[in-house]
Amino acid sequence: MSTRNSSPNKSAARERLRAEREKQAKRDATRRKLKVGGAVVAVLAAAAGIGVVVANATSGSKNTKVSSADWEAEAKNHAFKQPANTTGEKGTTVVIGKPDAKNTLEVFEDMRCPMCAGFEQNVGQTLQKDIKDGKYKAQFRVGTFLDRNPMIKGSGSKNALSALGAALNVGPDAFLAYKEALYAAKNHPDEQDDAFSDDERLLKVAEQVPALKGNAAFEKAVKDGTYDQWALAMSADFDKYVGADKPLKGTPGLKLNGKVLANAQGQTPQAVPAFTALVDENLAK
Repeated sequence: MSTRNSSPNKSAARERLRAEREKQAKRDATRRKLKVGGAVVAVLAAAAGIGVVVANATSGSKNTKVSSADWEAEAKNHAFKQPANTTGEKGTTVVIGKPDAKNTLEVFEDMRCPMCAGFEQNVGQTLQKDIKDGKYKAQFRVGTFLDRNPMIKGSGSKNALSALGAALNVGPDAFLAYKEALYAAKNHPDEQDDAFSDDERLLKVAEQVPALKGNAAFEKAVKDGTYDQWALAMSADFDKYVGADKPLKGTPGLKLNGKVLANAQGQTPQAVPAFTALVDENLAK
C-alpha cells in the first residue's frame, strides 16, 4: 500500500512546501531591492543629468564576473606600464589633438556610465571633428567610480579603461575609435551589467575598430592586463577632479580651459547644437 498520503509524509510535504515558500519569498525580496536600487540610481542620474558618484563605496557585485577588490589585487601582480601617447606622472595625461591648439577641452567619463554613452552617441563625432580641425585639443580623464557604487559594483570600468590603454598604445585614433565603439548603443551594457569585466567582450567590440581588429599585440595586452596598473593610476587622478565635494559631481563632465562647461541646469549638453554653442561661447580667442 502506498504511504504517500500517510500523516508523517503529509507533514514532511508541508514542511518542504513551507521551506520552498520561504526561499521564494527571500528571492522575491532580493529582486525587489535590486529593482528599487536601480530605480534610485536612474532617477538620480536623470535628475542631475550626470552619472552618479558614490563615495567610499564597497567592492563586489551580485552579477559581476570579477569583483573590484579581486581585480585590483590581480592588477598588483603586473608591473606598471605606461601606454604610448601619454605624458605626465604615470602617464595619466592623455591629450589628443593638434599641439598648437589654443584651447583644451577636458572630457570626464566612466566607461560604464550610461549618460556618457549617450553623450558619445550624440556628440562624439562632433567632438572628434573639432579635435581634427584644431578647434581644441582634448584631454581625457577616465574614472572608475561606478565600480565602487554599492548598488552596482564590479570591475567593468577598470577593465575597460585598461583595454583603452592598450588601444592608446596603438595610437590616438585607435583610442578614440575604440572608446566610440564601447559606448555605441549596440555594445554598451546596462549600467548594472558588469559585462566589460569580461576580456572577451572587450575584444569582441575591438573587432569593430580597423586598427585593433586582428591586432595580436593589442589582444595580448588586454588578456595580460598590461595596463591594469595604469588604469588604477588614471582612476586615482580622475578622483582629484570629480566627486560630491568637487565642482564636477559626476560624468559626463566637461571643462574648457579649466572652466566647467554646463547648461543653466548644471548639466552637460547631450545634443550637438547645445554642446557647440556652449563651447563656442567659452573659447579663448
